[in-house]
Amino acid sequence: MPAITTPFDEARELDLAALGGLLEWLHAEGMHGLLIAGTTGEWPSMSAAERKRLFDAAGNQLSGKLHLLAGCSAFTAKEAIDLAEQAASSGFDGIMVTPPPYFCPSPAEILGFYSDISNASPLPICVYNWPPGTGIDMPLDLLERLADLENVVAIKQSTGDLRRFVKTFFALNERVRVFGHSMDEHGLALLQARGGDGTMGAGGVLGRIHPDFYNHLWAGDIDAARECGRKDRVILDEWYTSDLVGRFGSGPAILKAALNAQGLPGGHVRPPLQDVSAEDLDRIRETLVALGRI
Repeated sequence: MPAITTPFDEARELDLAALGGLLEWLHAEGMHGLLIAGTTGEWPSMSAAERKRLFDAAGNQLSGKLHLLAGCSAFTAKEAIDLAEQAASSGFDGIMVTPPPYFCPSPAEILGFYSDISNASPLPICVYNWPPGTGIDMPLDLLERLADLENVVAIKQSTGDLRRFVKTFFALNERVRVFGHSMDEHGLALLQARGGDGTMGAGGVLGRIHPDFYNHLWAGDIDAARECGRKDRVILDEWYTSDLVGRFGSGPAILKAALNAQGLPGGHVRPPLQDVSAEDLDRIRETLVALGRI
């Protein structure tokens, strides 16, 4: 379930026509679901009104065709609930929320934040642990308490530390869905031995290769799954640090450049982010050529 980019035009305005084309391509490539307006979707640079327009457009096009998750991260629970209400009316299936960024709230404050959302959200919640973006790496005991909230049904554990993910998975996988499996030998071994719920990767820029990792795994074709995972791992290693931060630009800028290079509607990033340089675009193209995408 990729966290997709949000196309902005040359004036850095929301480009809903380009969004429609991107959604059509992602659906045709067989994605199992989509996260709209997450970190990769540049939610901090959009107003609440823009995010609501985004939800409405995506819901009108794909509601009922595949699972839709709305990025409702916000500084306050009230803001997140307001966005969740729009996502529900747009036909979404759930919401994803990080702890409020910048404040670095305490565990008790984070629990209160999610409790308020759980009590009022019309949609189920995926808790997102995203240390690079929030400055908070929620400990396991806090995640366990969040998993007990009535409306929390999933946790996305975005850590580059395999041991940290495995510990979270074994502690919570019988209570909530746990997303964050890596598409490599470690991920394959864990998925084969104990199962799992999947990966919410960034962008879906390799198209069908991403969902086919799981499709082949479910069909028992481990070698084919391994090859898909190898290609996914190439872009992680070449474009991202071990902390899942872009190596030569922001994550959204890298992924939009990769989409544009394939003739797909990536568009531009919105300030303060900047599009990748010409030199770095060449690096992205080299990776895509090596993977047979262009």
